[in-house]
Amino acid sequence: MHVNQEHQCDVLVIGSGAAGLSLALRVANQCRVIVLSKGAWSEGATYYAQGGIAAVFDESDSIESHVQDTLIAGGGICEEETVRFIAENAKKCVQWLIDGGVPFDLDEGSQQDHPKYHLTREGGHSHRRILHAADATGMAMQTSLQDNVIHHPNIKVLERHNALDLITEDKIGGDPKKVIGAYVWNRNDEHVETIKAKFIVLATGGASKVYQYTSNPDVSSGDGIAMAWRAGCRVANLEFNQFHPTCLYHPDSRNFLLTEALRGEGAFLRRPDGSRFMPDFDERAELAPRDVVARAIDYEMKRIGADCMYLDISHKPADFIEKHFPTIYTRLQGLGIDMTKEPIPIVPAAHYTCGGVMVNRQGETDLKQLYAIGEVSYTGLHGANRMASNSLLECVVYARSAARDILSKHEHAQLAESLPPWDESQVTCSDEEVVIQHNWHELRLFMWDYMGIVRTDKRLERALRRIHLLQQETHEYYSNFRVSNNLIELRNLLQVAELMICCAMQRKESRGLHYTLDYPEQLENSGPTVLDPKDLS
Repeated sequence: MHVNQEHQCDVLVIGSGAAGLSLALRVANQCRVIVLSKGAWSEGATYYAQGGIAAVFDESDSIESHVQDTLIAGGGICEEETVRFIAENAKKCVQWLIDGGVPFDLDEGSQQDHPKYHLTREGGHSHRRILHAADATGMAMQTSLQDNVIHHPNIKVLERHNALDLITEDKIGGDPKKVIGAYVWNRNDEHVETIKAKFIVLATGGASKVYQYTSNPDVSSGDGIAMAWRAGCRVANLEFNQFHPTCLYHPDSRNFLLTEALRGEGAFLRRPDGSRFMPDFDERAELAPRDVVARAIDYEMKRIGADCMYLDISHKPADFIEKHFPTIYTRLQGLGIDMTKEPIPIVPAAHYTCGGVMVNRQGETDLKQLYAIGEVSYTGLHGANRMASNSLLECVVYARSAARDILSKHEHAQLAESLPPWDESQVTCSDEEVVIQHNWHELRLFMWDYMGIVRTDKRLERALRRIHLLQQETHEYYSNFRVSNNLIELRNLLQVAELMICCAMQRKESRGLHYTLDYPEQLENSGPTVLDPKDLS
């Protein structure tokens, strides 16, 4: 039997995207940091983010305008103090990225000593306030953060390591509300290790892999939300899953996103016959918020029985398109689509998890020494619908506030003396991996059909029944066989899917991203949907 390996550090960061790496860099001068990455460390959602990051850099814009736009997009249930906190800290956090080497696009004629950034506009924003690096902003941010992390002597990155579960102090006779470490699945040599830490930061991203169609990479399986819930943290607003309106519809490229900036620069949405339809649904047409656009596309596809709709920017000059959208242009060319001459086939796809683990202004969860930042968390910023380019911003603002909180406490924090080792003495290797694959596909299909863009009570009840059956099967499997990557992710996705459905069943109205045929109107008074493990156990 494998001898349990135990690592230790001051700060364990679970996740290697914009939130996790930003926090690691901000604490590393005073703390020893371990960063866990499930796959190759550039494989998270940050790397694939095309659009940009929102911040007030233009004199004609204002923080108040950014706040109001966010509140409107959020369907009236954002927490205004949080929105204001993020908008006020946006510029200094983006400047930190710039100082760290992120190459945001400059305006033509910009001076080196007084750089003027090219700002684009996206749905829901009343001003141009999106800083970007062409149409590959996430890649530029991820690459720059990684370069800085590689050169920092106090940061160790463990690639191909999945966090399995958090370890609370009651496992060694202490406080059940205090986190002291984590069990980690080392995928390189396939065994479980333990990591002891003074502070643990969940930066694991969202849970969009719970759906059949998603723009997210394979790692977005809700791990942090599921682990935090199992450890005793509350979650909120998981009924609000954002569907990006425009994901490429092509058999050879299932999760390639077509940035909202295309519509910001004048692209139209068209039916297969070439006619536009967005003006029929909203006076803001293609620049309406994402929930409105995604529902309109879904409605039109179902109404006329079409497999997809089309996004068309071919009326713009070819050199303009190639300059502003080089990544998309090249990718589509490789698939035989010339976006300068023809429309692009699109479908909506699950894109962003607006709810998550509840945190305070410092990113602290309900458990001592456990933080959650980025898409895994619920801060109150997004409300019922996330406004474009506020997500990367939330990552870097909360990385800063959580890092400051950790640095103020770390000298007085103690490492646990020991962690209970992982016991796999009773389990065997499975020869039935096909069971996991089947359950995974079934989950994603019925979540798309029953808990998708349009919902009903009956659909939600059906989905919950299926979840409980699959959970039972998976629990038996998890108890009897050695862990595998697919098993870990299926267990977490089933947990988060259950929480999403429970949140949706509690909301007796249609608001933002949650649209139900049984309650099509908005309630006059509404707020976040909060679930507590004590209430559902």
